[in-house]
Amino acid sequence: MPDKDPFNFDLRVSTDKKKRRSGRRGMSGAFETSQRVCEADGCEEAGQYRAPKSPDNLEDYKWFCREHVREYNLKWNFFDGTTEAEMEAQLDRDRVWDRPTKPFKRSVEERAWARLGVDDAHQVLGGNATRNPGRAGGAGRKLPPTERKAIEILDAKDNWTKTEIRKSYKALIKVLHPDMNGGDRSDEDRLQEVVWAWDQIKESRNFPD
Repeated sequence: MPDKDPFNFDLRVSTDKKKRRSGRRGMSGAFETSQRVCEADGCEEAGQYRAPKSPDNLEDYKWFCREHVREYNLKWNFFDGTTEAEMEAQLDRDRVWDRPTKPFKRSVEERAWARLGVDDAHQVLGGNATRNPGRAGGAGRKLPPTERKAIEILDAKDNWTKTEIRKSYKALIKVLHPDMNGGDRSDEDRLQEVVWAWDQIKESRNFPD
């Protein structure tokens, strides 16, 4: 039998064994061939479960037995030592998989307004350009369906400013995010909805800053 197939892939058993010398990972996540000892103080069990040492270096690991890796993971906080601004910046990057999108090019109409020093055409109508004059204080005003749904998800009101809505968003993040609530991942679907909702409001022109 030839050592390589027609596509030049090395199919030899010996080559495959060399690739697997780093250890075979079982269904439980354990590296069953690991010869390490658990790094927890006073523990002499086999260290077959790995966990990253710090959020800054996710490729460098500590090795524990099953009991101590669970204990370590429960205490793990990716945002430990980061400021609130850094945490929000990381959440923003995660939403686009660290691949931020570029803004759309301005239309001919928008460029024409820009030459007159107007960023938003509604500005020429004054401060109430986007408000419904038939509703006092803007409450119950007409909004696009996505923004109306976003308001409901964020437990906010449609006459709030972006600053007020953002406070509600941050409060929900602290309750729902696993790294902020002791590792509880039962509300991850709700967390995704909250993040989506804030994205709609953040980019909207219907809410004052």
